[in-house]
Amino acid sequence: MGEPFSAVEVIRAKRDRGRLSDEQIDWVVDAYTRGAVADEQMAALAMAILLNGMDRAETARWTQAMIDSGDRLDLSGVGRPLADKHSTGGVGDKITLPLAPLVATCGAAVPQLSGRGLGHTGGTLDKLESIPGWRAELSDDQIVAQLRSVGAVICATTPRLAPADRKLYALRDVTGTVESVPLIASSIMSKKLAEGTDALVLDVKAGSGAFMKTLDDARRLAEALVGIGAEHGLRTTALLTGMSTPLGRAVGNAVEVAESVEVLRGGGPADVVELTVALAREMLSLAGIDGPDPSAMLASGAAYETWCRMIAAQGGDPEAPLPAAAHVHLVEADRDGTLQRLDAYAVGVAAWRLGAGRGRKEDPVQHAAGVICHAKPGDVVERGQPVLELRTNDPGLVPAALNALTGAFDLGPDAPATSPLVLDAVRRPQ
Repeated sequence: MGEPFSAVEVIRAKRDRGRLSDEQIDWVVDAYTRGAVADEQMAALAMAILLNGMDRAETARWTQAMIDSGDRLDLSGVGRPLADKHSTGGVGDKITLPLAPLVATCGAAVPQLSGRGLGHTGGTLDKLESIPGWRAELSDDQIVAQLRSVGAVICATTPRLAPADRKLYALRDVTGTVESVPLIASSIMSKKLAEGTDALVLDVKAGSGAFMKTLDDARRLAEALVGIGAEHGLRTTALLTGMSTPLGRAVGNAVEVAESVEVLRGGGPADVVELTVALAREMLSLAGIDGPDPSAMLASGAAYETWCRMIAAQGGDPEAPLPAAAHVHLVEADRDGTLQRLDAYAVGVAAWRLGAGRGRKEDPVQHAAGVICHAKPGDVVERGQPVLELRTNDPGLVPAALNALTGAFDLGPDAPATSPLVLDAVRRPQ
């Protein structure tokens, strides 16, 4: 039996600013997944979508078609309200690490299916793999069992969840079509809806180190994400958060795990604590849990006990020493002053060039590599005082990292203007 549509007619419809029908969307996503639509044809359609957009109903249907390309994770036997979080990615964004055990300690179950880093934004799995013995790959049954016993799991997405997204994401990455808001939103939400959570909080970042550079662009994406959630009956909230300065002081893999453990033990940088608590409150509220205050639970160290159980359940040793870099290079202040700004993107690229990130998805990462920010905007520094500490196992990578940091920070006489970390919230479709 022949195909009900041709790829060319679907491409033409969107090229000419038409609206794709539900049947066209269902067919083209399925046909691409099974190989009946070629990469070059889907690339042309993705470019047409990038240029001409999709409305809310089209985006919701596209999301559904990607979910239908694979299986759904059945978490009905977990026995607790389910809440998850997704970040659009940033520099020093280790929030998932303290957040998942914190929310579990407060009574929810957190199925955090995560990914690996590409480019200047780090991947949660790469960070956790710096812990000796920890494994990312779990079966569906293992995920459910760990959610029942520990309350939190951070693991790799299973191959059967939204396989269309995996194939399309790789194509968008090499065809200049990553920036399409409908395609970003449907990519994120298809995986989260297939995962089977009850509530979802999105951390949509805006600033130099974020995918969305402006608050307006971040808000458009947040509204698209929350709109898809509403169309699919998923309780969804998005927080718009700043990403012009790195989060916390550690950027890398092992260094971010170490900082997360500080937070879980009741310490750590104030901005990491603030955002962890803000997201935890949103997750617990959406999950219908009105119980312990996450701020007090974090400060008490109770969430650290859950962290240790979560890491151990996946084969890791939470007490084992983390990898240490063989080479350290300090970037010092050339004069006295107050740090005016510290550019998140530049720091992220520097960490990437030191070996903390990857240029292609198959590249390995150095778990010990990264950047420590000894000063953040508003801190007073003296001439010769370290501002940044570069860590790597390969000193030959330092010059490229230093090049990335050219102009990354400014010193001045006065304290810089401050802006809030949480900029806004989107709680329902606009």
